[in-house]
Amino acid sequence: MRTQTTNYVARLFAGDLSAFGGPATDEAMAGHIRAEQMSLVLGYSVGIMLANACNAIVLAIALWQSPDWMFALIWAVAVAAAAIGFCLQSYAARRITKPQFVSRRAMYRLVRNALILGSAWGIVPVAFFAGASTGGQLVITCLCSGMLAGGALAFATIPIAAIAFTAPIFLGIAICLSRNGDLAFLLMAFLVVVYGSVLLRNVFVNSFSFARRVIRQIEAERTVRQDSLTQLPNRFAFNETLDAALKRLALSGEEFAVLLLDLDRFKEVNDKFGHPAGDDFLVQVAGRLQRCTRTAEHIARIGGDEFALVMANLARPEDALEIAERFVAAFDEPFQIEDRQIIGATSVGIVLAPRDGNTALDVMKNADAALYRAKKAGPGTVCFFEQADDRLSRDRKALQSDLEGAIARNELFLVFQPFLDIRDNRITGFEALLRWRHPSRGLVPPSEFIPIAEETGLIHAIGEWVIRRACATVAQWPEEIRVAVNFSAAQFHNTGILQIIVQALADAKIAPHRLEIEITESMLLSKYGSAATVLNALLELGVTVALDDFGTGFSSLTYLRKLPFSRIKIDQSFIRDMLVQPDCAAIVKSVISLARDLDIGVVAEGVETADQLEYLRQISCDEVQGYLISRPVSADGVLALLDTKKLRAIYAA
Repeated sequence: MRTQTTNYVARLFAGDLSAFGGPATDEAMAGHIRAEQMSLVLGYSVGIMLANACNAIVLAIALWQSPDWMFALIWAVAVAAAAIGFCLQSYAARRITKPQFVSRRAMYRLVRNALILGSAWGIVPVAFFAGASTGGQLVITCLCSGMLAGGALAFATIPIAAIAFTAPIFLGIAICLSRNGDLAFLLMAFLVVVYGSVLLRNVFVNSFSFARRVIRQIEAERTVRQDSLTQLPNRFAFNETLDAALKRLALSGEEFAVLLLDLDRFKEVNDKFGHPAGDDFLVQVAGRLQRCTRTAEHIARIGGDEFALVMANLARPEDALEIAERFVAAFDEPFQIEDRQIIGATSVGIVLAPRDGNTALDVMKNADAALYRAKKAGPGTVCFFEQADDRLSRDRKALQSDLEGAIARNELFLVFQPFLDIRDNRITGFEALLRWRHPSRGLVPPSEFIPIAEETGLIHAIGEWVIRRACATVAQWPEEIRVAVNFSAAQFHNTGILQIIVQALADAKIAPHRLEIEITESMLLSKYGSAATVLNALLELGVTVALDDFGTGFSSLTYLRKLPFSRIKIDQSFIRDMLVQPDCAAIVKSVISLARDLDIGVVAEGVETADQLEYLRQISCDEVQGYLISRPVSADGVLALLDTKKLRAIYAA
């Protein structure tokens, strides 16, 4: 009972309309309503405070000849000074962007100030009415009536504040009128009660209507400002919050921080268990992250697995670090998804404004750079932005810009690494490997530019170029030689990829079986259904498909059974250790035996020694690839490798 009473009092003085029988809301919605209420009060406050100052001066003049003139003058100066000071504060506050959330504490202060100002005017009829002249009494009556009406207007959406302001004035008038039994004063008291009742009733009616309107507006806006999956604010809402923080920074110097998060294992969950599990994972993550924030702040989902938070009114950088560490700690407990326990992790990049930027572009660019460094350091890492991050980010941007024109400038080229049939000691094909010779950087490793191409969508144009160039090149080789091309996940799920392949084969005038597409398990797992469709279409076309890096994914055997692969490539990590680690040797032998039963060819990657080659020959591996056979060579070097005499010399060595 005591707890309920305490809670009711807290809601009452926080302006919560449910305390008066109005619409019930949760704290988040109540904070939004308080923000709208406060905005209206600030809108009226400049005029109301100027009226207070003017009224105080008028009262001092009206009581100049009364016995209480000195007390009246002191009162008038104090009220006028306080009103002007509050007026200046209100004017400054109105220039700052309207907050999206106002705390209970801010509403407590408003109610307190309303009570203080109302009490100041409630003193007037008690202290000055009896000693005033008839004209002075008329002025006091008019001023008190005007303040009642003005208070009801100013606090028309906040009943508790209206009561706090008007109650002392009503009380003061009641005390004043009770001292005099004149009928005129009794009639005046009756009118004050009637007018006051009407005013307060209208305050309640207006406030309830206002609250319902705000609730409907917020619920309507959620459709465009809320992420439909996690119910968190979306990118649009986040951008609005960031813009508001930047405006407050410019107008009042209020510093803030932006925290950018990326889920380190989301793709793994999505790939391994499917999109429904990935969605469930995101919903659980959103709930945990939101519980880590302050009441007035809401973390937003701004991308697939990216979240961001604007921390307003930042007192010290350690506060941002504390929230970031809470985010990281939120992943300590496993997530329960479809009767499985899944371990998650996040990395966090932090920027401080204005130190790290005072525009939305700079803030987000630097946050992304800090996050990039955090992700490179490993899961669960928190990094503040540093100038070195900016240099790294600019370098990546420059590389991206240069990559956009690399095809047109003829900077991309292919090299080819052969496949050797170890039963017949003959080359059966080549894997086309993409290289980029930058005009100033020299050779840029694929590990650097391929991720950039995938992130920016350039991989589609580059991938098409690779297919066309590989097909055009293999057309110049003997008809029994094939060429293998690696596909990335983004390229593989391009709806137009089949047409690109068909057109490339037609332009090069080569048989479809001479083109082999190499894909990895990771690129199949996220969209298994569409993968099967495309792979079957390729099979019908006559193109062969190889499963690359076999053994490193999640469900290799499942894919061998359900998808139409022509070959599997055993990952080089198993080949490297098979002569020194029995478990690796057992895996290699088992894979070769399994592939033979399924009528699938096997390629061993990373063969670098004659002993490895001999062992693979003994266990009946079909083909090998590696530096022992040949390093990647240019298109011109392919014909030289195909020379039988030179090939035999290589194997003899």
